[in-house]
Amino acid sequence: MLDWNESIIRRYGGPGPRYTSYPTAPNFRDSISANDIAAAIDAGNANRRPLSLYTHVPFCDTVCFYCACNRIITANKARGAAYLDDLEREISLRAEGIDPARTVEQLHFGGGTPTFFDDSQLARVMGSLGRHFSLRTDDGGDYAIEIDPRTVDRERLMTIRGLGFNRVSLGVQDLNPLVQKAVNRVQPFEMIRDTVAWSREAGFHSINVDLICGLPLQSESTLMHSLDRLLPLRPDRISMYSYAHLPGRFKVQRQIDESTLPSPAEKVRMISRAGTLLQDSGYRFIGMDHFALEDDAMAQAQRSGQLHRNFQGYTLHGDTDLVGFGVSAISDLGRLYLQNEKRVEPWKALLDAGRLPISRGYRLDPDDEVRRDVIMRLLCDLELDTGAVETRWNIAFDDYFREALEAWRRFSDEGLTECGPGRLSITDQGRLVSRALVQAFDAHVGATRQEQFSRVL
Repeated sequence: MLDWNESIIRRYGGPGPRYTSYPTAPNFRDSISANDIAAAIDAGNANRRPLSLYTHVPFCDTVCFYCACNRIITANKARGAAYLDDLEREISLRAEGIDPARTVEQLHFGGGTPTFFDDSQLARVMGSLGRHFSLRTDDGGDYAIEIDPRTVDRERLMTIRGLGFNRVSLGVQDLNPLVQKAVNRVQPFEMIRDTVAWSREAGFHSINVDLICGLPLQSESTLMHSLDRLLPLRPDRISMYSYAHLPGRFKVQRQIDESTLPSPAEKVRMISRAGTLLQDSGYRFIGMDHFALEDDAMAQAQRSGQLHRNFQGYTLHGDTDLVGFGVSAISDLGRLYLQNEKRVEPWKALLDAGRLPISRGYRLDPDDEVRRDVIMRLLCDLELDTGAVETRWNIAFDDYFREALEAWRRFSDEGLTECGPGRLSITDQGRLVSRALVQAFDAHVGATRQEQFSRVL
């Protein structure tokens, strides 16, 4: 059983990359050419790599004061309809050159609030994706959608399931009414309870619940009470994110009264007690805020060495090329990352000109590929066969990573890592702060402003 050691959390829980990619998004540049994109697509076609599709819906009816997402607050549904027209154009442009035989193993709608779209609009997007890409028809892929419980009822969840989505992620954040009011997201426990029950009735394969630790008026006792109410619902996965209060970057957070935020010491206690309670309740700590029931596919994948990470977080489909649609969406095409324009107007302008709406990206060099392999395997498997890395990349591991290994030996003295012959591993204690530990292998992190990252814990 992992010990949620408050001293370790305090020492290593500062800002750090989430490593949904390596190098991470702050390192992206604006020098990506059409030839770079064509070469990346051709490489995926040649290998018949499966696909993962991500669609970003930026709209929300109301604002949540903690939010740091790329979203647009509006009650005007016409804006969503106009966005959908452009989204379909992007889907068509993105599909050009991609072998239509490449199967879509993973699909995710995120935001914002994807359920800002009504049922007919969601059906229209899925129809457009189905015309241009090979969606699975056997319900065997991982097709997920993020849902605001305030926007759905039983009938709507049945409809969404019928469109082909088989995983659902619910934005809960906290169940305390005073906390909900403080962040302008009021959704009674009964609403959450019913949404989980309806999702199960509709036949979704997996239900994820998002929580946030460190919100205004939260305390150790209120968070425990929220978990005591939530855990009997038995969501398959729970993501417990650490709130980052950055009002200088995210103006909406200025609506939060800073005097009501829990102290750093209180927040550490909250994280420690919540993590312990989740483990005691049968959830495996996957890493980086994520927990899953021990019989969930994600927990099984970690135990068998089949877990991966991409811009959708932990995934069972690391052998895919990720294609993103919509404002700010990121694509991951083997050795190439691409990010769309973050604002609707320039995104739309490029589509109007018949061009992909890309603002920046990154082409990995050989050193990046080696380091990405090492970092991702450590984060997902919690161990690394260094001999296999040497064979795969034709390097002498100890020489190549001399400085990183010196750091890891220091971590070993604290019981966070182990450095054996031909093998590195992150201990159970080190899993708490794995993001901090793998930074030793990151050649870019020192040149990146720390305020661009969320806290490790």
